[in-house]
Amino acid sequence: MTSERLGSMTLGMLLFVVSEVMFFGGLFAAYFTLKDLTQPWPPGSMELRLGIPAIITALLISSSATAHKAEVAATNGDLKEMRRWISVTLALAGIFLAGQVLEYSELGFSISDGSFASLFFTMTGFHGAHVAAGMVMLAAATVTTSRSQGRWGRAHLRGAVMYWHFVDVVWIGLFVTLYILR
Repeated sequence: MTSERLGSMTLGMLLFVVSEVMFFGGLFAAYFTLKDLTQPWPPGSMELRLGIPAIITALLISSSATAHKAEVAATNGDLKEMRRWISVTLALAGIFLAGQVLEYSELGFSISDGSFASLFFTMTGFHGAHVAAGMVMLAAATVTTSRSQGRWGRAHLRGAVMYWHFVDVVWIGLFVTLYILR
């Protein structure tokens, strides 16, 4: 077994992800604190349906697998396969964001309708912004990896995929918290 030093790009992304964990941790803490203090939670007029969120959750989780396949392809030097899997990942992410917008349009409440509504839109909205940022990272890493065909490009892709897995894990937490536990 060989020992590989943690690269500076991987370490940088790891530290960034840790800071993002703290950010979302604060949002989850606010949610559970307000949930504890407010009854009923969510207010009766703010019911969430599972249909669209369940579908987009499955798509986003699938995108983690496709991102991983892209990283493996890049590691194996198969740049065509890497680009194909990144394209699938970006398509799944785009559908996720479109589904989130569709869900927002069908809700019977807005961000100004109390603490549950404010937290719902803040948590899901910030997550959506992270998905969009992750899409940019994945696209940029794909270009870098395609052009460099070397270690630095693969490290860039590794960092972007690490971030993508983080975004997916956060969504699983949000989905369970907002739609299942309520």
